[in-house]
Amino acid sequence: MSAEDLEKYETEMELTLYREYRDVVGIFKYVVETDRRFYLCNQVDVRARTDSGDVYFEVSMNDVWVWDMYRPARFAKAVKVLTFKDVNVETLNPTDIDEPLD
Repeated sequence: MSAEDLEKYETEMELTLYREYRDVVGIFKYVVETDRRFYLCNQVDVRARTDSGDVYFEVSMNDVWVWDMYRPARFAKAVKVLTFKDVNVETLNPTDIDEPLD
């Protein structure tokens, strides 16, 4: 596979992922962003934890869609993330979601 073929494949995968996101975003309540992933979910709980003086975050989510073009299945019943970096949680407002373009 040439570099051009690989780039074309990745571009197609990103477009497919964006279209899927656009189709499902309306069924979720929250957007959760960590340093590694972007999630849509209907329930989220973020807890600060400490271990030997270090602070980290435990993020638990239910009814989840994961933005990851290499995952064969992006829907998950539950996801737990542990991270030492920032976690951003936003509540989706249904009026902020754009209508899909055809």
